[in-house]
Order: sequence, then C-alpha cells, then structure tokens
Amino acid sequence: MNEGFTPSQLNHRDTGRLKGYRELLDFYYGQHWEGYARRGEKRLTFNYAKVIIDKITSYLMSGITFTTDPIEDTDEARTRAQRAEQALYQVYEDNNLEQLDFETEIDCAILGDGCFKVIWDAETKKVKVTAPDIQGVYAWWVGDDTSRVWRVASRYSLTVEEAEIMYQITPKGKTVSVIELWTAQDFELWLDDALLEKKPNPYDFIPFLIYPNLREPKKFWGMSDLRQLMLPQRELNRAVSQLSRILELSGNPIAVLENVEESEDIAVKPGAVWNIPEDAKAYLLDLLQGGGVSLHIDYVNLLYRILHDISESPRSAFGGTERNLSGVALEIELQPLLQKVKRKRLIRAAAYNRRNRLILKLLEKYQNESFGDNHLRVVWAPMLPQDMERLVSNEQILIQNGVHSRRRAMGAVGVKDPEMEFNRWLEEREAILRMNKELNAKSARSGARGRAPESPAEGIEE
Repeated sequence: MNEGFTPSQLNHRDTGRLKGYRELLDFYYGQHWEGYARRGEKRLTFNYAKVIIDKITSYLMSGITFTTDPIEDTDEARTRAQRAEQALYQVYEDNNLEQLDFETEIDCAILGDGCFKVIWDAETKKVKVTAPDIQGVYAWWVGDDTSRVWRVASRYSLTVEEAEIMYQITPKGKTVSVIELWTAQDFELWLDDALLEKKPNPYDFIPFLIYPNLREPKKFWGMSDLRQLMLPQRELNRAVSQLSRILELSGNPIAVLENVEESEDIAVKPGAVWNIPEDAKAYLLDLLQGGGVSLHIDYVNLLYRILHDISESPRSAFGGTERNLSGVALEIELQPLLQKVKRKRLIRAAAYNRRNRLILKLLEKYQNESFGDNHLRVVWAPMLPQDMERLVSNEQILIQNGVHSRRRAMGAVGVKDPEMEFNRWLEEREAILRMNKELNAKSARSGARGRAPESPAEGIEE
C-alpha cells in the first residue's frame, strides 16, 4: 500500500496546517505584535490567551479514572475484567500518563490536534505510550470518511549520537531525518531519503491515535482554542499600551507656546520661570482633561469582557467572584466553561478508551493474556467543588437501592482505583467478620463456664 511513497512528498503536504501550528505556538509564548516596532513605540504584552488555555486545561484534566466492565455476566468474565483494569493502571503508572496527558492536552488546545503512540518496548518488555509532536505527524484517510485512517507518517530528527545508538548508522550531517510510515499491514523506516527497513506491521494496527481538540464538522484536523482569541488579545495589548503612553506623557507635561517664534531654556519643573513676548501664551497640555482616560479604560474593560466571552471562560472561573454565590448560582455562572469542557471530554473519552484498547491488545499479544470482551469507560472528576457529604449520602442511597455498584460509587466520589479499593473493603469486611465470630465464640464459652447450672442434668452435660 506504500508503493510510490518518497519522503519528499511530506515537504508539500499539509503546509497550511504546519504554518498555522507555528503561528499558534509563537502566539502562545507571547509573540503577539506584528511587524517591527517604531522607534520609541511602547509595546506591552499581557499574555491573557496563555492563561485561558492553561485554565481551561486545568478544569478539563481535574481528574480521570476508568473502569472495565465485562460484557458477560459470569465470574470468569468479571475476573478477566479486573485483570484488564489492573493491567491498565500498571501501564499508566509505568508511563506516568497523568503528567503526559496533561502536557499533551496543553499542546492539543494550542495547536488544535493531539496524538498518542502506543507500542511494545522489546527491551523493557512493557507497553510504551508516548505523545509525538503533531507537527511531524501526517495522516491519510479513506475518501470522505475521516474516521478511517489507513496510513500515518511520523517525521522527526535525530542527532548523530542518537542515530548511532538506535540504528547503528552514522549520518553524514549533524542530524538525520527519520520517517516512520505505518499502515495496518506494513511498516517502513526511512532515514533521510534512504529506505532503511521494510517489514509487515508487527501489531496488525496503526499504533498512532490522532484526535482533535474540538472537532470541526466534516474535517479531520481540529480547531485550536487560540485562533479566536488572537484578534482581541492583540487589540487589548495595543489599547493598554496606548493608555500607558498617555499616562506616561501626562506625568511629564508638554509645554505649549503660542505666538512664539523661538524658544530657549523652556523647562517644565517646579519654580521654573519662562520669559515670553507680551502677546504670547504658555500653558501645559493636559492629556487627561475631558474624561479621555475614562474612555480608554472603558474600552480596555470591553476588550477584557470580549476575551472572557469568546473563550467561554467567565471571570468567576479564575476565582474572581464579586459576590457570594450558592453552588447552583456558581454553576449557572460557569455554564459556558462547563459546556466547553464537556464538549472536549466527549472527544477525550473516545480517545482514551481507544488508547486503552490498544494497550490491552499489546498485552494480550506479547504477554499471552486474555482479558475478554469488556466495556471501557472513562470516569471524569467533577469540575466544580462538591459537597462531599451530600454526594456520599446520594451514592449510599443509590447503592442500597441497587442503582449503583460500590465500584461506580467510588469512582463518583473521586477514588482513583475503585477495583483496588473494593478489594481492600472486601478484605477488611472479611477480617472484621472473622474477628467478630471469634469474639462471639469466646464470649459464649466464657459465659457458659461462669454461669451456675440450673439443673443437675445441665451440670452433668457441662
């Protein structure tokens, strides 16, 4: 399926997307002004867009757990599902996926796309999960069905030392360009323009998982959170810089002379004496008269509000509530942010579930495991502060009425590993029951020895 592919084809593919990535990264790191600054021009930069990205990501990734539920209702299926869940948690711990997911989510919100790579590490005999730079990832899909990706290419650079360690090759230059080309059937490895290796795909699936930040209808690549913030952010910087310049000039007054042809030694300072002609006028220019500064401040506040509205991040999301709000009132005020995070979580849940399935496939293939057929589910932590006492009380009622299982209730209250916690509960319950049984037995024996017989027959039996 890769016949006719050459590395040079990637140089002309997705040029607009890659250019947009570079612009977005520059903007995130504070390069907001366009063109060169004029001499003496003041350019203030308040990177509010970066703060918004970081804040939304913090709400989105406030806490993630997952559960594995068997499709079949049998003891064997439940045992396999428990093993699958434990194996997933072990892979998450080995790869420090909590930190990797947060960093990838920041990158995804900036660029509009995220990517994971799930492979088997033959050296450590473990599943390895990484997040390749989406700027070096290319995808091919079938016709108008963007969900059917049939080929993925990943391009990155290696230094001379890295190339020697990984591929035992000494490149001619200081770096070498590496391209991995994957289909479900084949794998090719290119170094610069030379085909180094070609073999069947050892996994029988493409080990790359590409997902959008927010999906644009009928398109494969996603939308960045930054794109719609760029214009108001630039205008905010310009307006604040202009206001700062006005305040600076008002603190250093400008002397205005009328009907004066020449002027010397005109200095604005306390006790200064000016000698001017009889019909001339001299005064200081007041840049703040007529409420001009208030107009600038009102415009800055308007831009500030526009940033909040467009980003769907109300001021209260930053802890800036100006009045006391009840839980329901706070939730209503934060509704725009909650809706945006919910849209993102729908996409992330599908991506994380698919990643978990790839992990289980690799474990089954290389560790001879059999996890069976299971429903994988992502459990998200609440985005807003919760009344834990009320939440626990509700879950207790749901458990007693058979609506929720104990595992699901644990996930709802924020337990990261409900399966492990449930097993601990079973062990404690068994130990307590055994201890109570032993204590009851001892009490019964002690009571029998200390009690006087009520009849001769009872005494004989004892």
